[in-house]
Amino acid sequence: MDLKKILSQLNFPAQCRRYGLPLWQCPSFLFLIMGIIIIFSAVVAYAIGTRYVEDPEIVALIVLSITTILFIIANIIVRSFERLAEASRMKSEFISVVSHQLRSPLSNLRWAIELLMSGKLGKIEKKQTEYFRILKENSARMGELVSDLLIVSRIETATLPLKKKEISLPELINKLISEFEPFAKASNVEIEFRPQKDLPKVFADPTQIRLVVENLIDNAIRYIKDKGKVEIRLERRDKNLYFEIRDNGVGIPKEDQKYIFQKFFRSENILRYQTQGSGLGLYITKSIVERSRGKIGFRSEENKGSTFWFTLPIK
Repeated sequence: MDLKKILSQLNFPAQCRRYGLPLWQCPSFLFLIMGIIIIFSAVVAYAIGTRYVEDPEIVALIVLSITTILFIIANIIVRSFERLAEASRMKSEFISVVSHQLRSPLSNLRWAIELLMSGKLGKIEKKQTEYFRILKENSARMGELVSDLLIVSRIETATLPLKKKEISLPELINKLISEFEPFAKASNVEIEFRPQKDLPKVFADPTQIRLVVENLIDNAIRYIKDKGKVEIRLERRDKNLYFEIRDNGVGIPKEDQKYIFQKFFRSENILRYQTQGSGLGLYITKSIVERSRGKIGFRSEENKGSTFWFTLPIK
């Protein structure tokens, strides 16, 4: 049993999958690297000791002392990393379980509200309709939050499936613009899409790339204060397709820009204009783009607007 446990500890890919971490962050792999460093340090200490110390017993004692101290330090560091990784794994599992459990009652709540608002169960007064509308909007917001939390959990545990196939980005973007048109008109925002002609297809997961573009368009419209414009460009750059979305909204303060892709982060100036939002959209967007072998970035100036961009490799 002890041998089996040792072998399981040495199975680095399995350990990484368990914690949802890349290889270089796995506690067991870090312990191996530190072991190599300790052996190297012992050899160096022995070489230096034999050169400057005549008594071999003293040399052996020095080497043994240095090795023991380094081993204890390495063990403490690795155990600390292991506890943090385990806590992170348990947190991700908890979020995943809670998100799954909340989806069904939220769906039932939405259906019940829609049934009540339809009037099939009896006449609905005007004041009651307004309350039902508020309930419907809030249940929809809760549903979006639960969905985002579930995606984040799957990203962190490396269980988000990646089903790649050929995608026509211009078609996907045009479809999303049509869906966002009512929201854009209600927000007094014009959307302009300028794709380059005869663009090749990309090889990626259509559901996830749709979520990326959806998040960026939603943010661009949402954070424009008054009347504004959203400009979207799509062009080929070497072996990639380059997507860019520019708005003339509230922008991002310089001191907040380094945190913009972190989970749950929302800039202070955004909170003044728009209180809704979980702060997970850009984290999810960045994770998906990078999992699709692309790159993402942005430029922004407070009160002048933001430009977000990403690239995806052409098949």
